Amino acid sequence: MSTFDKNWTTNNGGADLNSNEVERYISVLPSENQIRLAEKPFYCFMHFGMNTATAREWGAGVETVNDFTIKKIDAAQWVKTVKASGATGIILTCKHHDGFCLWDTKYTDFCVRNTSFDGDIVKMVSDECHKQGIDFGVYLSPWDMHDKRYGTPEYDDYFCNQLTELLTNYGEIFEVWFDGAKGSNAVKFEYNWQRYYDIIHKLQPKANIAICGPDIRWVGNEGGKTRKSEYCVVPCALKDAEKTMEKSQQDESQAAVMQKYTSSDEDLGSRKILSKNAYLCWYPAEVDVSIRKGWFYSRNENITVKSANKLFKLYLGSVGNNCTLLLNVPPTNKGVIHRKDAIVLKSLGKKIKAITEKPVIYQELGELTKDNGYIDFKFDSEKKLSYAVISEDITKSQRVEAFDLYLMKKNGKLKRVYKGTVIGMKKIIPLKHKKCTGVRFVIRQSRSTPVIKSIGFYE
Repeated sequence: MSTFDKNWTTNNGGADLNSNEVERYISVLPSENQIRLAEKPFYCFMHFGMNTATAREWGAGVETVNDFTIKKIDAAQWVKTVKASGATGIILTCKHHDGFCLWDTKYTDFCVRNTSFDGDIVKMVSDECHKQGIDFGVYLSPWDMHDKRYGTPEYDDYFCNQLTELLTNYGEIFEVWFDGAKGSNAVKFEYNWQRYYDIIHKLQPKANIAICGPDIRWVGNEGGKTRKSEYCVVPCALKDAEKTMEKSQQDESQAAVMQKYTSSDEDLGSRKILSKNAYLCWYPAEVDVSIRKGWFYSRNENITVKSANKLFKLYLGSVGNNCTLLLNVPPTNKGVIHRKDAIVLKSLGKKIKAITEKPVIYQELGELTKDNGYIDFKFDSEKKLSYAVISEDITKSQRVEAFDLYLMKKNGKLKRVYKGTVIGMKKIIPLKHKKCTGVRFVIRQSRSTPVIKSIGFYE
């Protein structure tokens, strides 16, 4: 038996191809919002606010409106810079842990209205996003070290009132981002997550909710690390927001440590894990990472701006590995994206665009048949391949569990150049300009019949 005789149509890697248990796995499907997310998997975080003015990562809890000394912002430059990177949206930190609000809220005086800044920053950024054709999202910190009501039912009402303002007055919202970060000395307070979710579902039904939320899960670190097999179908227990909270930052000093932490050894979606869990859900991972060492701008960190090559590697490891990428780009205290960041982001955008600029073959395969144990793609001449890009049809769930790519050489021989596990929303495989006359795509193991949305090979 040749190596190609062992594929999903024959022994399926020793796993069941079809069974009641397999049917249970593939019955888990993404929502319409999650399908839209898969189509726009790269977007930017913008940490901006009181901490930008005071050059801190977290507030101290003693700031006043007079400490916000920023006079202006260039929202058009923010959005233009993000678009140049290839990203399709911005999530703005409308209120961080310090409690200072970037919009003209009715519910506290600790907001931009009472500073020397002339305008509503949330409106300026959201309007510019809609004007330039990218998505706008909001971050609202549940923890508030400034508001005296924190830890009481009155604070919960306050938080919900502010959430309602953000979801009502600033156009369509594509993502609402919550975290569980909380100072170790903070008052113990259990957030009413379901109440928050209900408000979002009512006011912005097209918005996905991350990370302490039901639609997008945290990958588990802030350093851009992902698992070898990053599944979207996982146990529903992962939606427990308190688990995310326990692993979130507990003090300001942990910001750098979090970037080194990795949970890449964790198995979240294999058959072994799913078989032990009665309740499963579609819960894709989001990779949140900053272009700099910290999350808010500091002139001392200008030397820490990641290179375009480093960012591109993060893109391939996240968007190219069945995740979404949330790249933090913090504006300066002058109200602009720093020139170093902007140059790197423009270069990143060119690298992302170049992945699919020179197609050799692109096919939409759909549901495979029993004679598709492996599929050959033959070129009209010898090519130097740079990338392969494969996507499953996630409306049919995530099915592929193992696959290989072989390059066809001029002499007719086949050489394996990639041995992979999951595909999911998107798999981007760098092929390093290898010469070949074609490619053999072998699916070794699948949950029922594979359904491949598209496969493309690019020079």
